[in-house]
Amino acid sequence: MFPIVLAAVSAVAFGTADFSGGKASRHADPIAVTVVSQLLSVPLLLALVLIVPGTPGPLDLAWGLSAGVAGAAGVMLLYKALAGGMMAVVAPVTAITAAVVPIVAGLVTAHSPGALALTGAGLAVVAIALVSLGEGGTSGRVSGRLIGMALGAGLLFGIFFALLAQADEGAGMWPVAAVRASSIAFGLALAVRTGVRLRLGPRVLRWAAAAGLLDSAANALFLAAAGRGHLSVVAAIAALYPASTVLLALAVDRERLRPVQLAGLGFAAGALVLASV
Repeated sequence: MFPIVLAAVSAVAFGTADFSGGKASRHADPIAVTVVSQLLSVPLLLALVLIVPGTPGPLDLAWGLSAGVAGAAGVMLLYKALAGGMMAVVAPVTAITAAVVPIVAGLVTAHSPGALALTGAGLAVVAIALVSLGEGGTSGRVSGRLIGMALGAGLLFGIFFALLAQADEGAGMWPVAAVRASSIAFGLALAVRTGVRLRLGPRVLRWAAAAGLLDSAANALFLAAAGRGHLSVVAAIAALYPASTVLLALAVDRERLRPVQLAGLGFAAGALVLASV
């Protein structure tokens, strides 16, 4: 029971982090929000490294560094999509895309993901189609550009998880530290190249800080849950993190969805569970 509780809390933290990052990105450049939020979470990450010690090898750190670039790019794209459209639609599309990536990779490598996972992939396609539907001039309208950004972010997150999964379990939290090091370096280089200033106003800074700290806490909670419970069950519960993003968007931002889009969210939840089994 305890691993399930940890996974559920991690899902809430992940989803709330996405909501916070999206809110910050409505008033500042997503690149600046991403870099600043990750910088603010460094002290927490250092504490986690000390709490969960390990002995990493060169390959473990290499996998983490590679994953960090994909993760940072995915976060920037997600924040841009969340800032420019309906969070209640963007978050589930990104999540189910990230969940389906390993399934597609399995098909390409001739490794069958299983009937349930393939069913989840099918539901994911239906879910994306339904949540994308909107009528011109209504609050439920979702542009193809936003859906494209959500799909791109999900693809990058799928790559991130696939790369990070290559690290050895005995490496502790060091691969995650490598992730953060490369993601910050990537973000800083991108900010310099694009001329984006990293100074955020007080209100935006609070949202960015919440996003960074909650994301790091969610990672720690998920690792703790995975270490104590069955991975397929833990992953399925943690993969439902868009639920908190959607609920916050509906409650705080008063977003309104059409019935067909609500049905799409139901398909998305089913897709996430099946794809994680």
